[in-house]
Amino acid sequence: MKTAGIILLIVGLVMTLYTGFSYITKDKVADVGPIEITKEKEHSTNWSPYLGVGLIIIGGVLFVAGNKKP
Repeated sequence: MKTAGIILLIVGLVMTLYTGFSYITKDKVADVGPIEITKEKEHSTNWSPYLGVGLIIIGGVLFVAGNKKP
């Protein structure tokens, strides 16, 4: 549980600092013999910083619960 808590803390921190990313795909528009026409399309993925804060809280709870000895 302690390891999962640390991982969630790190992922939550990264998701809070970087609230999304974008990437480009190439789509084939036409292919006529040796000539090929492609189109670049940009996609973006975004999430709320509250999701990152939630993961930080859950990770902190798991980390503290993993340190307790029965």
